[in-house]
Amino acid sequence: MTSRFPAALVRVLVAGVVFAVAACGGPGPSPSTNAASATPDAGVFPLIISSEQTVGPNRILFSFVDGQGKPIGAADRTAAVRFTGPGGQSVEAPNSTFVWAIENVSGVYVTEADFPAAGAWTATFTTEAPNSPPQEIPFSFDVLADAHAVQPGEPAPSVDTPTLDDVGGDVKKLSSDTSADPAFYETSVADALAAHEPFVLAFATPAFCQTQTCGPTLEKVKAVAKNHPDVTFINVEPYQLSFADGGLQPVLDANGQLQPVEATNAYGLLTEPFVFVVGGDGIVKASFELIFTPEEMDEALKDLK
Repeated sequence: MTSRFPAALVRVLVAGVVFAVAACGGPGPSPSTNAASATPDAGVFPLIISSEQTVGPNRILFSFVDGQGKPIGAADRTAAVRFTGPGGQSVEAPNSTFVWAIENVSGVYVTEADFPAAGAWTATFTTEAPNSPPQEIPFSFDVLADAHAVQPGEPAPSVDTPTLDDVGGDVKKLSSDTSADPAFYETSVADALAAHEPFVLAFATPAFCQTQTCGPTLEKVKAVAKNHPDVTFINVEPYQLSFADGGLQPVLDANGQLQPVEATNAYGLLTEPFVFVVGGDGIVKASFELIFTPEEMDEALKDLK
């Protein structure tokens, strides 16, 4: 299958303005490929960070930078957004929640919107920093008719992801996580689906992450797993890797680019990390791009069976 994943990673070169490059050692998460324009207000620029917006319900991530590209999203900066569609449609979003993607370094705002139509939309952001007046900034973007990534309500693709049994029990041959939890590598996605087990599937690669947030997000998933021993947790490295010189190394293509694994293609991912919550019926109950709040995950796991 031809993947859109590596090509999409070109966008992270632009996204370095979202996360502090010096602090994190690399570029930030991919802003929407559909982002077209923004009008600055007193040096405040909004960015939609979600990889795509589509017709129907959306979980939208965004943030702000100043005129020098410095991230200025913060817990004490308020943020709200409303959307206007190509036919004059108006969509109000709930109050945005600020979430640290990398604790005390960089964060994003999370909100939701249900878009009724594809086409060119405008997001109007209202933001207020401490001791500053409110600012309103419009931002143009596209809403797609269909999503690339598997959506809540859709069947989870069955993929025979690698497990400890495939590597003689050596977790270092499966995970670039230096503190990997072996339990995350005991069950394949195909086996969990066949057994009708509810599971949480995380696509995260701490060593080769293109957004620098895989490690923090995976740690959050581990913390959730401790409170849900009845749920299977699976982590998948989204890129092709080989074990050499005592560690995992990326298998690059002819252009020196990372290559997606079969599961990355099957789930239609444009970026990482990405977390899916799947019920015992094999249907995706929730998905989280980049990061999640404890409240979001608690709600997704409530009554999961």
